[in-house]
Amino acid sequence: MARIAVIGAGMGAMAAAARLAVAGHRVAVYERGDTHGGGVGRLERDGFCFDTGPGLLHLPAVYRDLFVKTGKEPLEQCVELRQVDPAGAHVFADGTTLTLPNASRAGVVGALDGAFGAGAGERWSDLINRAREVWDATRRPLLEEPLRADPTALVDDPYPALRRAWWRRGPAPLAKVARRELADPRLAALLEAHALAYGLDPRHAPASATVLAYLEQTFGSWYVRGGVRALADALYERCLARRVEFTFAAEAGAVLVKDGRAAGVEFTDGTTVDADLVVAGVDPVGLTRLLPPRFAAEDPRGAVDPAGAGSAAGVAAAAEGGQLGRFSVLLALRGARPAGTAHRTVVHPADLDAEYAELFPARPGRRATPDGPGGGVARQPTVTVLRPDDLDLVPDGDHEAVTLTAAARPHPAVDWTDPAVVEQAAQRLLTAAAAVLPELSERLLWREIRTPYDTARDTGVASGAVPAPALAGAGGARLAPANVTPLPGLYRVGGWSHPGGGLAHAGMSGAMVAGLIVDGADWRGSQ
Repeated sequence: MARIAVIGAGMGAMAAAARLAVAGHRVAVYERGDTHGGGVGRLERDGFCFDTGPGLLHLPAVYRDLFVKTGKEPLEQCVELRQVDPAGAHVFADGTTLTLPNASRAGVVGALDGAFGAGAGERWSDLINRAREVWDATRRPLLEEPLRADPTALVDDPYPALRRAWWRRGPAPLAKVARRELADPRLAALLEAHALAYGLDPRHAPASATVLAYLEQTFGSWYVRGGVRALADALYERCLARRVEFTFAAEAGAVLVKDGRAAGVEFTDGTTVDADLVVAGVDPVGLTRLLPPRFAAEDPRGAVDPAGAGSAAGVAAAAEGGQLGRFSVLLALRGARPAGTAHRTVVHPADLDAEYAELFPARPGRRATPDGPGGGVARQPTVTVLRPDDLDLVPDGDHEAVTLTAAARPHPAVDWTDPAVVEQAAQRLLTAAAAVLPELSERLLWREIRTPYDTARDTGVASGAVPAPALAGAGGARLAPANVTPLPGLYRVGGWSHPGGGLAHAGMSGAMVAGLIVDGADWRGSQ
């Protein structure tokens, strides 16, 4: 039985802790904040509850497997999962509205033809078929097994259309593929929104990012009753049931090293704990600061700055436009949620390229737009409106809890402590959301705002950026740091490590770290 110290109580860290405890190890989790969940937070006020992180779950099988492997009660006995149907509505600047069914290929084709004209559904379906080939090619090396020491197989983009002669004339990022293969700019916006939701610049993200749309359409979107925070609570309770120990308000200051191995953790208050192994659920820059200079220098892939600056892989990430955070406006409304309201509606702007130019710094050799990059969010942003049908989130049935979210530039690239900047961004989201909530001013009781600075405060990621899923292609720039580090006995876990960000990916990282520790370095993932 090994003594294992886990730094951080995010979803990936808790997933690893529960699995390791079941394997017979003594596991202790040390969290800098005062609660568990990492970026999966909750805001409660006056009987209203809001998720302050992700609002939907994809690939719930990851957490079903976790709960099966760590106890007698399956996931559905611990939380109530609901398929979101329709999967979402979309509102476009030309007035077109689109409602897509959940996990129905034929239904999606029919809805697209009805909204955009005959042939639109077939073009989308053909692209999703190609995205499935990306899934088949990358599922195992990206999602089911640790990142190989030589990730050469993931450097090239597996999107099949790139083999065509007319794609060989130059780079073919997601936006270029979307606009050429889908033809209709509204269809392209539908695809590109999947990348932007994870803070990726579709103009530079690899075409393999089409897999994000494939995953959602194929495996569906799921909602956890009480909000996604209820999933974090259930995982925390599972850890406690497996005798994982938690210490909060314990900020790590350094990873202790003895005889060339990780040997424990020193905290910022000077106290220390000994451990045989250390699992770090922190971002790569934060982990670099915890390591002795020798080991930090030996780990260039770990030195990825989530704001898009740094060395080695960080330089590659910066060249791709950096990584964004999220800006949210939480609305407490009087009046019941209207019948037939979609759980999720995406409001698309008229000019996607203008939004990208404002959000992402100019690439080397290119000029920024005259007034850009703009403020904290784009002047006309892509806005996601979440309106869950859940009485657990409101004082009673005569009220509604609504969340508006848009991609936002990181802190301190934008000073998110400036009230004027925050208010400007909030007004931009409210203006866009008027297409969905025209009666907002009459119904509004109060609002709360969440910025990348709040994310930084809650998670410890200095920029407040949100990690994106790892993707093949782009010369390997979109791969996340490996779970194994050059320091023996030290492992990475969570959204900033392989296989990247997102609830499902964080859960997968926990399974990978547990497998590496329990079965050793030869473990190659699920069989």
